[in-house]
Amino acid sequence: MFTKRPRLVLTAFLALLLISVTDINAQRRKKKKDKDSKAKTEMPKKKEKPKKTIASLTKKSNKIEGLFTIYQDSITGDVKLLVKKDQLNKDFIYFSQIADGVTEANAFRGSYRGATVFHIKKHFNKIEFVAPNTSFYFDKDNAISKSSEANTSDAIIESSKVLASDDEKGEYLINANGLFLSEALTRVKQPSFPGRSPFSFKLGRFDKNKSKINSIKNYPENTNIKTEYVYNNPTVLNGGSRAIKDGRYVSIKVFHTFMSMPEDGYEVRFDDPRVGFFTTQVNDMTSTETINYRDLVHRWKLVKKDPNAAVSEPVTPITWWIENSTPLEWRQTITEGVLAWNEAFEKAGFKNAMVVKVQPDDADWDAGDVRYNVLRWTSSPNPPFGGYGPSFVNPRTGEILGADIMLEYVHFTNRVRLDNIFSSISSFDNEEEARKHAFHNKDNHMYCSAGHLMHENTMFGKAVLAATGASDMEMEGMKKEAMKSLIMHEVGHTLGLNHNMKASQLFSPAQLADANFIEGKCLTGSVMDYAAINLTLDRTKQGQYYDMAVGPYDIWAIQFGYTPFKNQTEMDALLAQSTKPELIFGNDADDMRSPGKAIDPRVMTGDLSNDQIAYSIDRIKLANNMIRKLKSGMSKPGESYEEMRTAYYILNGQAARAGDVISRFVGGVYVDRAMQGQQGETQPYTPVSYADQKRAMNALKTYIFAPNAFKAPRDLYNYLARQRRGYNFFGGPEDPKIHAQVLGYQRRVLAHILHPNTLQRISDSELYGNKYKLSEFMTDLNNAIFKNDIYSSVNSFRQNLQTEYTNMLLNMVNGKRKSRFTNASKAMALYNLKRIKTWVSNGTGDVITKAHKNQLKTLITNTLKDVK
Repeated sequence: MFTKRPRLVLTAFLALLLISVTDINAQRRKKKKDKDSKAKTEMPKKKEKPKKTIASLTKKSNKIEGLFTIYQDSITGDVKLLVKKDQLNKDFIYFSQIADGVTEANAFRGSYRGATVFHIKKHFNKIEFVAPNTSFYFDKDNAISKSSEANTSDAIIESSKVLASDDEKGEYLINANGLFLSEALTRVKQPSFPGRSPFSFKLGRFDKNKSKINSIKNYPENTNIKTEYVYNNPTVLNGGSRAIKDGRYVSIKVFHTFMSMPEDGYEVRFDDPRVGFFTTQVNDMTSTETINYRDLVHRWKLVKKDPNAAVSEPVTPITWWIENSTPLEWRQTITEGVLAWNEAFEKAGFKNAMVVKVQPDDADWDAGDVRYNVLRWTSSPNPPFGGYGPSFVNPRTGEILGADIMLEYVHFTNRVRLDNIFSSISSFDNEEEARKHAFHNKDNHMYCSAGHLMHENTMFGKAVLAATGASDMEMEGMKKEAMKSLIMHEVGHTLGLNHNMKASQLFSPAQLADANFIEGKCLTGSVMDYAAINLTLDRTKQGQYYDMAVGPYDIWAIQFGYTPFKNQTEMDALLAQSTKPELIFGNDADDMRSPGKAIDPRVMTGDLSNDQIAYSIDRIKLANNMIRKLKSGMSKPGESYEEMRTAYYILNGQAARAGDVISRFVGGVYVDRAMQGQQGETQPYTPVSYADQKRAMNALKTYIFAPNAFKAPRDLYNYLARQRRGYNFFGGPEDPKIHAQVLGYQRRVLAHILHPNTLQRISDSELYGNKYKLSEFMTDLNNAIFKNDIYSSVNSFRQNLQTEYTNMLLNMVNGKRKSRFTNASKAMALYNLKRIKTWVSNGTGDVITKAHKNQLKTLITNTLKDVK
């Protein structure tokens, strides 16, 4: 018993010890678990990021308050835009213009890029800038208006994520770099058209890293941002002119303006085809009429101070500022040109509607500020215009909200680009070129080349005056007349008027040569025409050179646009006067300056008088007379022959332009746009009389196609020298290309009278009155170009003309574009070719003439054998 007891005790002890150890370990594990649990529970929470606020995101930015508050980072220059809740779903207007650029990119100072309505929407966490489609009108009372959004597209210009918001204030902050430092708002880089030469100038890719915001100006009613767009083109083939420092890096500066929608109270006015205003085209989609046009006339908001007065001052006049860059000696003339329009406004019921002020030298605003209408001046290396009068409007109503007039200093100078002067498209593809140009400038339909034409006219006047020994006073007087006339023209654009190329029919040649009769008048029905300078063939009868007042059409058009009519009857009574000879109208869409374009020869540039053929013949005679006096009249000891050379091209170019005017009567059709039953109306289409078409053809034969056409004294050619400057002859020989120049003039005329449109119209118009049949015209043309020297030697100018004409006929019957010509035209071309072949087979003339005739015979033979 004694021996077993200690074992039991030991066993019990060990068991007890094991239990204790286990318990201790369990307690330790429990304590550790509790500790870990406690430690986990008491672990500090991860620090949450503070919520982004408008204040925190803009603390390093400069705040610029206005219509839309802008924050610009003081370090990076990045911009943020504040949108308020009450600005959502509300109409605003966006407008842009080029602050500075280059003509090669068609982006030059003062170029307007159009205006558009936009509104701002919030879509979840994004702010969207949306431009609604404003081209269509739906009457809200018509049930079909419920489908007004069917099959039309609005434009989502930009969509930006909300960076921060203040719900209490109703504000949203977005990054605005994508809005202003991109081409989202306005496209500067124009699209490339198929067939464009890879060597033509083009901007490179938009460089968002180099592009920047240059300035921000904010006002309660508008926000103005000036940006600098930079384009990179590392593989540039054409670096542009010397106006561009480096073609790889080109900067275009753009003004962006956000504006409040104007207050209600503006009365829209709808377009009428008998008078020429710029319009915003709108289609009434709830109208059942054949014509559903609801086109909005562009005009300023003028309200009478005294509504009951027949003539009252306006509550807010149209105020013009002469930019402080304007030469002092021209400011009075410019002022007179602007205020001349007050005569028209008085007839519309407004006194002192136009006001002129001069921008102070210390002004705190610049000409790019849309709050000011400014007459601006530039002296560009490659002037894009002589004058340009754009305006921008409210697309909802047509109300003009602002305007500028851009003027080029070249207008005062003797400088002219002879590579461009008097040029015109002479190929049969000019319609395609015109379409491209129209698309390219669809937002800039107010581009105006009147200044260019007037500069050419003035250079012509200078050449004539210099050749006849005129005094400096007479020369200065002519230039002042030109300036006033140009200002009146461009101001007319800013009042909403488009061109009236038909207005030159007002006076007869005899009246224009009567100095007393024309003194102080408009020489045409409208200053909106591109009329020729009034130079008399008899220099002793010379009177006024240019328009010195607005014309009768201008007064009538302003009455239509601005008179506060009491009812529609009053307006209709005014429009019914359109059949008066002094009120005829035809704009650029109708003008015939390009070969084959339009049909009415009265709607033409560079013409004057109600007998354009006679006046143009006198113009050719005057140019020819002055060319004979050029060498003696313009010799200036100590000077180069550059001015004499320029005068020679100017004079010949004016003669060529007169030839263009005459050529439009062949196959021409007069157009009357009067309404049915209107007093004084004629039929819409009346072919030019047989007598006038024959007269025009004879004039072309005598002055454009004759063996002595564009003839100059032989010793003059030796002096047509350009002044050397550095390596300016590096690109080719410097000698004048006389034959190419003359053939260019003749080709322009041929391009029109042999254009497929002209030839087809001659045949078509035989059905409604044309007596000058295609067969007679084509026979007359053949004779004009060959008959005078069939049996004698043919001079080098006529050889060029005959070869060019023959090739045109060959292309009509077997060229790539033969399908564009009617069968009757091709038949007459073939008939004429066979007659030419007979004529050139006679073997007469000197050696070069025989070679010329053999060449024509071979060309005709080889081509006609392939004709099927």
